[in-house]
Amino acid sequence: MPVVSSRVRDLHARMTLEEKLAQLVGYWLDQNGTVAPMQSEMASGQKDSGQLAEITRHGLGHYTRVYGTRPVEPAERAAWLWAEQRRLKRETRLGIPALVHEECLTGLAAWQAASYPTPLAWGASFDPELVHEAARAIGDSMRELGIHQGLAPVLDVVGDPRWGRVDECIGEDPYLVGTVGTAYVRGLQDAGVHATLKHFVGYSASAAGRNHAPVHAGPRELAEIYLPPFEMAVRDGGVRSVMNSYADVDGMPVAADPHYLTEVLREQWGFDGVVVADYFAVAFLQVMHGVAADRGEAAALALAAGLDIELPTGDAFLEPLAERVRAGLTDEALVDRAVLRALAQKEELGLLDPEAFEDEPPTEIDLDSPRHRELARRLAQESVVLLSNDGVLPLAQPRKVAVVGPNAARPEALMGCYSFANHVLAHHPGLPLGFEIRSVHEALAATLTGDVTFAEGCTVEGDDTSGFDAAVAAAQDADVAVVVVGDQAGLFGRGTVGEGNDVQSLELPGVQRRLVEALVATGTPVVMVLLTGRPYAIGWALDGEGPRPAAVLQAFFPGEGGGDAIADLLTGVASPSGRLPVSLPRAAGAQPFRYLHPVLGGPSDVTSTDPTPVRPFGFGLGYTTFAYDDLQVDPEVDSAGVFTASVTVTNTGDVAGADVVQLYGRDVQGSVVRPVAQLLGYARVELEAGASRRVTFRVPTTRLALVDRRLVRVVEPGDVQVWVASHAGVADPSDVAAATGGAITNSREVTRHVLPGSSTRRAALRVTGAVHEVTAADRRIVDVEVDHA
Repeated sequence: MPVVSSRVRDLHARMTLEEKLAQLVGYWLDQNGTVAPMQSEMASGQKDSGQLAEITRHGLGHYTRVYGTRPVEPAERAAWLWAEQRRLKRETRLGIPALVHEECLTGLAAWQAASYPTPLAWGASFDPELVHEAARAIGDSMRELGIHQGLAPVLDVVGDPRWGRVDECIGEDPYLVGTVGTAYVRGLQDAGVHATLKHFVGYSASAAGRNHAPVHAGPRELAEIYLPPFEMAVRDGGVRSVMNSYADVDGMPVAADPHYLTEVLREQWGFDGVVVADYFAVAFLQVMHGVAADRGEAAALALAAGLDIELPTGDAFLEPLAERVRAGLTDEALVDRAVLRALAQKEELGLLDPEAFEDEPPTEIDLDSPRHRELARRLAQESVVLLSNDGVLPLAQPRKVAVVGPNAARPEALMGCYSFANHVLAHHPGLPLGFEIRSVHEALAATLTGDVTFAEGCTVEGDDTSGFDAAVAAAQDADVAVVVVGDQAGLFGRGTVGEGNDVQSLELPGVQRRLVEALVATGTPVVMVLLTGRPYAIGWALDGEGPRPAAVLQAFFPGEGGGDAIADLLTGVASPSGRLPVSLPRAAGAQPFRYLHPVLGGPSDVTSTDPTPVRPFGFGLGYTTFAYDDLQVDPEVDSAGVFTASVTVTNTGDVAGADVVQLYGRDVQGSVVRPVAQLLGYARVELEAGASRRVTFRVPTTRLALVDRRLVRVVEPGDVQVWVASHAGVADPSDVAAATGGAITNSREVTRHVLPGSSTRRAALRVTGAVHEVTAADRRIVDVEVDHA
């Protein structure tokens, strides 16, 4: 049983079975549109909210999305919520308030709340400190509204950009995902709101990038790629809640798998919070996975595995589970275990205190304060990635600018799938967004002194080219054309990316490529800006033969400050500093791919298929250049020790800028196959023109750990290559040969690695001593300390 306080023990001892089960479920007060898979089918039997007194007569565990299901005026809803919590305290026998949870992946998902960049943009910023600051601001707004738990962050590691939920993820590297995700956890929980890790585990490894598809990853891949971010957030971030993955991994649904939900999460990592079900995941054990005969058996399987709370409703954990317990088919001790965890969480959040909700609800609520707007804009600015530039950028106050494209004048194009605008307001046409936001066109028109014209050209989806002529004419009459293309985020078939919007092609949706090519053909310099939730195959715009855009910027749904941030970057108010958190794919047929691949996963002379990305993980240009010198790495380190790597970074250009210094390593020989490159650490460094700074990484050898043939995590002695680089792609042919063990020597593929802005320095490291088994004693298993004073 969980270790809990005497207050929780006493409360639990007084509970009937019905009161216990009531604490393990949610109630979805409002259901509006489709914001969860199979929502209309799964929630059709829920009792009407007009019967709240009857519904909550035994108490209630969670209120599901009180603010985030339909547009509600925040102060009015807060007044209702305070009154409802007081009613629960007054009218239920035990007087326990409900825990309120909400989505908060791109800011609080509520009407009038600030819309932040999507998590893929967090990853592109390579700035955990700023993500922490943003999460703290989001958490402060949630706490003010009486919200206790946020359903974020998503720690799924990207493997296939065809998957619709890529925009919810941080990146393709476990360490980047873990560090940035853990920063978000700490920020939210510093505000007194419990974070919830999603989706534990393996969800993003679904077959062919299809949502809810089976996962065929083996235990070693799960342990080395998909589990580390969750472990970081549990052991180093102290996260208080975890949500299961919908997937079945090698035939075992995670929602019913005690190995991951109990053995790994609790027994190995020491997690002592609550595990909540992804919406309808318990019922899915019956209707989707077919491992349970009915809702009662589904509840029993989930409870035994270690899942504590059924969300969003009590479809399985109420009557069906009660019947099994009374019939002796399920041990009530499993219910008690979950109830004690649920009550302990409420105690931690202050819900069991006598004074809970005795204060007055807030009446003056600003969910889009100057603090929110400043943080959202700054995070957006740091996340935009400059992919190419022939010198047209930054724009020097041109006389005439044509702003073109389906995403140029639409604020919705700046926001992700889980923004309130695209998640909920799409079902309420005509309602204002409720917060300050400027489209790219509006931001440029406000920034530039010359004439700024607009032509849509085409829509995001569809094959209508009737707007091409007007767009081409606008470009021909301009000094420069800015074409803004990409995605529309949505859910389950509404939009081009987002939950349930998986694709088979990685070409830009609709006729957008044809629009860009028509504009380029005018001879007017074209700047292509991508507002997307996934990386697309745009090699034609970067390296293709013939005319192509003069510059390309990639923005991953940068939120309410995105239009202004892009205007800042285009005009040189700021220098681009974002780096790709995912590889830029060559083609859909090369997926799944990530830079963390072994020799056999890359290009070679024994296959005609080249998976090499168009731009690698970590790539990004700016308006200045950086050089690395004097890399010094400890020549030896004990297998249970820490080694130091130091390098001097110099801004070799004429303007100030920020560089993301990336430290990589490669285990030359392991007892199991190792990747050709692995991110060991990174540091975001801001430097004035001509300035230098010494950056020092202190790296525990556990960053080099592998899962051996026994499926035990160990650090093995041997030779390791260590290098500092500007991205995960190698910089010259000799580096290609070194990184692939000579599999590529002097073929045409090598030149694809020689990218603008590339810089690297290499060193050798020897790991000595015996094989070191990584145990619970190595608590901070992935923590790298960085100094760049």
